[in-house]
Amino acid sequence: MGIATRDVQSALAFLETTPNGISEKEAERRIDTHGRNEVAHEKPPAWYLQLLLSFKNPFVFILLALGILSFLADDMKGTIVVTVSATIRFLQGFRSQQAAEKLKERVCTTATVLRTKEFKNNMDEKLDINNNQTLELPIEDLVPGDVIKLSAGDIVPANVRILSAKDLFVNQAALTGEALPVEKPENYHDSNINEKRNGAPLEMDNLCFMGTNIISGTATAVVVSTGANSYFGSLAKSVIGKRPETSFDKGVNKVSWLLIKFMLIMTPIVFFINGISKGDWKEAFSFVIAMAVGLTPEMLPMIVTANLARGAVKMSKKKVIVKQLNSIQNLGAMDVLCTDKTGTLTEDKVVLVRYLDLTGN
Repeated sequence: MGIATRDVQSALAFLETTPNGISEKEAERRIDTHGRNEVAHEKPPAWYLQLLLSFKNPFVFILLALGILSFLADDMKGTIVVTVSATIRFLQGFRSQQAAEKLKERVCTTATVLRTKEFKNNMDEKLDINNNQTLELPIEDLVPGDVIKLSAGDIVPANVRILSAKDLFVNQAALTGEALPVEKPENYHDSNINEKRNGAPLEMDNLCFMGTNIISGTATAVVVSTGANSYFGSLAKSVIGKRPETSFDKGVNKVSWLLIKFMLIMTPIVFFINGISKGDWKEAFSFVIAMAVGLTPEMLPMIVTANLARGAVKMSKKKVIVKQLNSIQNLGAMDVLCTDKTGTLTEDKVVLVRYLDLTGN
């Protein structure tokens, strides 16, 4: 972190900015270069991908196969039931996903940014009130070189190098797990301020990192890195990926494969016995299809998905975002909940407000 060992003037020169920040035009240019200040996060797939993924289930595969066979056997009623059962998963899941996305759109975090009316790119420039304007901008619009104001209650929107501060205490629990806030001293014009810190970035006195929050005091800081280039952004990229199967997924798949194996064994046997004994292979085929439909709980995927989606939609009305429908069942299936309150939560404490038992009491 070479920026931490520089004094204020050389740090500003290194980032090609001024005490007044940069202009709107320069900020737009830097957004094109560095990208928006956004960390990696899971985005919902397009609707057609969600439709295809909704069929990724052993039960649904059986229902689709039976639907095709029912259609070939001129059994339109069976085809309709099977089609409805397979598509209801997509319809309910898509609706709940839309509800979650609408909730996320309502959340907008801003930062207090200094922007110059005219960017002179003069590192020796003093703070000029006439050439300076203070704006409340979405944190996504921040770029390296922006000068921002921080005060108590603010979330640090990017990796920043502090230029000046007064009584500044920062909670770094989101990154370190330490509950106690860290004090940031005020002498930031000394280039030797971090000489005893052994190069550990989180221990640097003049650095603050995205995702931490200001407990008390005020500060002026310059943005060093944003988005995926920040410390928090690099952590976010490492946790994005395929989620492990939950107990709910494993249970549904286990039942599904049990029925599939039973069906694969029974239907050929019944088909040949019926065909040989009666001599009518077409009737035997229709009988086997009817038996397979009878063995398959056609409405199980629809019932399970509809209930989970209904729970997600009801929770969305309480401003709770449910990203995965299966989490509804996982939440209700918990016997013991272990939490960590070392400071990553907003108020450093956990409160049980209300709970329901199996009977709804």
